[in-house]
Amino acid sequence: MFPHPARSSAPTAAEASAWADVLVRRKLLYAAILTPTGQWLVQHQPDGRVRVLSAPADVVDLAATIQHRIRATRTESR
Repeated sequence: MFPHPARSSAPTAAEASAWADVLVRRKLLYAAILTPTGQWLVQHQPDGRVRVLSAPADVVDLAATIQHRIRATRTESR
């Protein structure tokens, strides 16, 4: 993963949920589901493995990593 700017507070479940929704709607993830235990189940493709993320911060970090990859790919294709 890549370093991210420091935050003044930890990501909330609501923030993680918003990012998960955007990633799924934009088809950058196939699924992102919050479990009753507070963990997140994410899947990149319908037939892909399911990853377990333990906290909202992990979802936000995943979103940042995906954004970084998209931006890096755009820069390379120019």
